[in-house]
Amino acid sequence: MGLESKHKIDSSFSVSSMTDIIFLLLIFFMLTSSFITPSGLPVNLPSTKKSKIVMQKTSVTITKDLKYFINNRRVVESNLERELAREISGSEAIITLHVDKSVPTEYLVNVAGIAASLNAKVSIATKPGK
Repeated sequence: MGLESKHKIDSSFSVSSMTDIIFLLLIFFMLTSSFITPSGLPVNLPSTKKSKIVMQKTSVTITKDLKYFINNRRVVESNLERELAREISGSEAIITLHVDKSVPTEYLVNVAGIAASLNAKVSIATKPGK
């Protein structure tokens, strides 16, 4: 006796459309997330009432004990200009300064002068104020 049905139901599940949706969501969240890379060094930044977000490519950090870092890499002050010239390239060079608020202004001005001599735009990182 042949009691088998002619209409068999396939119990397999195709996940190809689900992976497409997951990839689209991943791309959406990657594009809408902020592209700011915070400085990984512990620096107590000064605060301002209004803070503008700048896309940072090159970051110069001066810690409270006057150590210099370019993109989280330690640099001696005497080699700062050479290392900055090597780090920045092109006409759209933007240098973001992360300077501890206890550091005297002369060190900030020194780094800003080096950046200006390299035809780079200078931005000072601050934390939002109250």
